[in-house]
Amino acid sequence: MNKSELVSAVADGAGMTKTDAGKAVDAVFDAITAALKTGDEVRITGFGNFSVAQRAASQGRNPRTGEPMQIPASKSPKFKAGKGLKDAVA
Repeated sequence: MNKSELVSAVADGAGMTKTDAGKAVDAVFDAITAALKTGDEVRITGFGNFSVAQRAASQGRNPRTGEPMQIPASKSPKFKAGKGLKDAVA
């Protein structure tokens, strides 16, 4: 399912126009992104948790040359599915 299919499903499920559903979906994504940018977690009961994972700097190798290189520390988004979502998929 891509974003436009998600917007259509939300519009059909909530009985709203696709334009309004698109705005709602965008608002949800923006709210989650803003919370993660500030370092907060987003917990949606029965669905899952969004958080930010810290990755430490490490030593790696350039795959082309085999030369050692430093991989810098970074942050990446992380999602952990909740019990309700796990049960629905299983």
